Amino acid sequence: MDKAVQEKFVALLEENQNIVHKICRLYTNNQDQHNDLFQEITIQLWRAFPKFRGDAKFSTWMYRVALNTAITLYRKSKRSVMTQDIDGVMFKISSEDYDDIIEQQLKLMYAAVKELNDIEKALVFLYLEDKNYKEISQTMGITEVNARVKMNRVKGKLRKILNP
Repeated sequence: MDKAVQEKFVALLEENQNIVHKICRLYTNNQDQHNDLFQEITIQLWRAFPKFRGDAKFSTWMYRVALNTAITLYRKSKRSVMTQDIDGVMFKISSEDYDDIIEQQLKLMYAAVKELNDIEKALVFLYLEDKNYKEISQTMGITEVNARVKMNRVKGKLRKILNP
């Protein structure tokens, strides 16, 4: 890759790196796993960048590569590595605006999302990122109708998990 392409990649990655961090947070349980996944996603983005044609927004393409990488590694690690319990890694915020009720609700929601399969997690993530169904379908490589149907099923599944 020439220097201009490298600089463009670095600029786009820096501008959109929060996407990767959010995906890492969703698919990992501790900082070491997060760092490893972030590095692997960055490598996959770098390798795939020459094929990025600009048909979709960079962020949409980035979501797709990052989610596919995370899902692939998540499936591999699920077979061989025990992960840490979510309660051991929850981030505690100590401030004047601290609200234990909200924190407990977030804990419950994260625990419920952790029970979903990897595709369902990706759907919830994109939905919570305020992506419309068209963007979700493009990112996931499914039809818009399929994205809506799957999301409705996931919402029902989360309701059952949260309200048994």
